[in-house]
Amino acid sequence: MNIEELYKLYLQFPSVQTDTRKLKRGDLFFALKGPNFNGNAFAQKAIEAGAKCAIIDEKEYEVPNKTFLVKDVLKALQQLARHHRRQLNIPFLAITGSNGKTTTKELIHAVLSTSFKVYTTEGNLNNHIGVPLTILKIKPDAEIAVIEMGANHLKEIESYCKIADPTHGIITNCGKAHLVGFGSLEGVKKAKGELFDYLRQRRDGTAFVMWDYDYLQEMSKGIYNIIKYGTSDADINGRILASDPFLKLSINDHAHHTDINTQLVGGYNLPNVLAAIAVGREMKIGLPKIKQAIENYHPSNSRSQLMQKGSKKIILDAYNANPSSMKAAIENFANMEAYKKVLMLGAMAEMGADSELEHQSLIDFLKKYNWQEVVLVGKAFSPFKSEFRYFENSEEAKEWFSKQQYDNTTILVKGSRSTQMEKVIG
Repeated sequence: MNIEELYKLYLQFPSVQTDTRKLKRGDLFFALKGPNFNGNAFAQKAIEAGAKCAIIDEKEYEVPNKTFLVKDVLKALQQLARHHRRQLNIPFLAITGSNGKTTTKELIHAVLSTSFKVYTTEGNLNNHIGVPLTILKIKPDAEIAVIEMGANHLKEIESYCKIADPTHGIITNCGKAHLVGFGSLEGVKKAKGELFDYLRQRRDGTAFVMWDYDYLQEMSKGIYNIIKYGTSDADINGRILASDPFLKLSINDHAHHTDINTQLVGGYNLPNVLAAIAVGREMKIGLPKIKQAIENYHPSNSRSQLMQKGSKKIILDAYNANPSSMKAAIENFANMEAYKKVLMLGAMAEMGADSELEHQSLIDFLKKYNWQEVVLVGKAFSPFKSEFRYFENSEEAKEWFSKQQYDNTTILVKGSRSTQMEKVIG
C-alpha cells in the first residue's frame, strides 16, 4: 500500500487510534509495536470493536478486507501525517525547549483561540508517535496549528520537523535536561537548535526568541524573521510587577502598554507569557484580547498550580523537573512571603553520569535558605538522606505527610514525572 492509497482511506475515516482501549467505531487502527507489546496481535480485537480497518506490518495478522499491510506501521503513521501536513496551507508553530514548553503551548493556544480555529498538541503527545497523531487530528477548518516537540536525543527534533514542516518556532530555553541522551548542555542546545536549523532553511521561517538569553540570540542567527521578546531591547518587553504567589507583569510592545494578572505561580513563568504575547501580536491579535486570554488561563496537570487545603497553600509543580527548573522554582518559593515554608522535592530523572553531582548542587542550593522542613523523595537523593528528611518513594512520603498538621503553611511540591510527587498530597 502506498501513501496516496492510505491517505484516501484516511480522508474517508479521518480518526486515527493506536490504543484499542480508546478505540471508537469508524477509527483507523495503527498496530504499533513496543518493547513489551505487538499491536498486530490486537488487529482482530480492534476490528471487532468497530475499527474501520487496521494498519498492520505482519502478514499473519491479516483479516480479509479489514487490514492493510505496510512495511512498517510507525513509518506509515509518520508518512501519513507528513502527507496530510502538506495539504494544509496554514501557519505551523513548533515549540520545544527544556522547561516551560507545555505551559507556553497552552498560553499560546489560549491567545490564538480568541481569533482563529487552532489545533494544538493535547497533553504530552510530543514524541515520535504523538507528533503525527496531533497532525492527523487537524481538520480542514484549521487556521493555525501549534505542535509541541519533546526530545531526549539528537536528531529527534529534526525528524519531527520533517513531518510537521513548521513555519514558525519557539525554543523556550536550553537547560540540563535528559542528559542521558544529550550528554551535556551543549548537546541540549544542539538538539533543541534543530528547530531553528529547520526554520533557517526556509525562505520564510519565523522564530520567536527570548532575547535575554544570549545563546538563543546566537542560535537564531540567519532565520528570515525574528520576533524578540524579553525584559529589554525586544519587540515585546515585559517586567515582573509581582509574583507572590501569582505572576503579575507589565507589557510594552512600543505601541501599547498594559498590565496582566496571571493565574500562574512564579516569576519563572515570565518568558512563557511573553512568548504567548509575541505570537499573538505577530498574528495581529489586539493586546486587550491577549490580556483577557492570559488572565483567564488556569494551569492544570500539576504545572504551577496553587491549591488550598484548609489553611495550607500547596504549589503543585510536579509534572517535571531538571536542575534549572528546580532552582528557579526553589528561588521563587524562597522569595515568597509565607509564615512557614515546606519543600517536598522529588528526584530528577535522566541526569545520567551527572546525577549525583546535580543532586548535590541542588542540596547546596537548598542550604542557602531557611525552611520549616525539606523532604526529599527518590533514590537519586539517597546519598543525601542525612541532610534532610528522606523517603524512597512518594507512597512513603504520602504516609508521613498525612500525619503532619502544617497549619498556615505554604508547601512547594516539585519533582520529575517518574517520582509522581502529586501522590504525596493526594
